[in-house]
Amino acid sequence: MDQELLQYNRIVEDALRGVVRTAVSQAADFGLPDQHSFYITFLTAYPGVLLPDRLRTDYPEEMTIVLEHQFWDLGVFDAHFEVDLSFNRQREHLVIPFAAITSFADPSVPFGLKFQLTDDEPIDTEDLTGAVDLLDTPAGDVVPTIDDRQEGEVEEEEEAAKPTTGEVVSLDAFRTKK
Repeated sequence: MDQELLQYNRIVEDALRGVVRTAVSQAADFGLPDQHSFYITFLTAYPGVLLPDRLRTDYPEEMTIVLEHQFWDLGVFDAHFEVDLSFNRQREHLVIPFAAITSFADPSVPFGLKFQLTDDEPIDTEDLTGAVDLLDTPAGDVVPTIDDRQEGEVEEEEEAAKPTTGEVVSLDAFRTKK
């Protein structure tokens, strides 16, 4: 049997991305329970990621979004999720493939996952063909959110919100060295 057929590291990462998909799906269906928030870090240049050019300029490699009190139109699909968030009092539509996510955390529990992308990882963007690009569509009235804070404040709060107990799962120990 070819060893390439059983790539356990990929199987495990796919399963853990399923945890993220389920958590985001439950938030879409029922909202987030009190005190829960999702910190989702993703690669902005990953194929299938859709976000406004100004955000891509500010975050050319990686970006962290927070789903907490104010987010709109959260939709979850097989390979991606979509959400509207406020940036500098402007509502923006983001499309994020689950394969682009590098970390996921819910500091209230605490729970966190860290993913490692490989150069040869297949890109499954098949279900992104139905994604609607609303990035240039006027958003209407937007309520200011915590995303309107100064850049230094955001970094300090993200650092403070990181879990102090619990364990972030890293799959590096299971990867075969090439």
